[in-house]
Amino acid sequence: MHIVTERLVIREFEPGDWQDVLLYTSDPVVMKYMTEAVFPQETVKLFLAENRGDQARKYAVMLKMEEQVIGHIVFHPWFGENTYEIGWIFNSSYQNKGYAPGAGRGVRQYGFEVLNIHRIIATCQSETIPSYRVMEKLGMRREG
Repeated sequence: MHIVTERLVIREFEPGDWQDVLLYTSDPVVMKYMTEAVFPQETVKLFLAENRGDQARKYAVMLKMEEQVIGHIVFHPWFGENTYEIGWIFNSSYQNKGYAPGAGRGVRQYGFEVLNIHRIIATCQSETIPSYRVMEKLGMRREG
């Protein structure tokens, strides 16, 4: 997957991304609501290797004008036919700047227009109000 938005590039991870990814995945505040714990360097490198090629489920989000990974977006098939899950995690220095909704809109468009999927879902912990706000900005609605 390779998506270019007005401000972002969403692409597969590359081995050289590890230092940027380590910056946010080793931050306990950023990782607080993630199922994974904070990542040490070895875990980051394994994470990058696991998210390349056909098995990729997570993609690097970069600022269009810089060669820096500021976070990643999750996008993969979910239970049920033509349903994908979307999610996001960003370096704390780049939160609350519109990057998550921007990346989400780009991936949403790719999913519906290129992959011809029918549904995109997202989940989050009830305490992660910012993630709920991103979902609402993407036109998603709460269920359950």
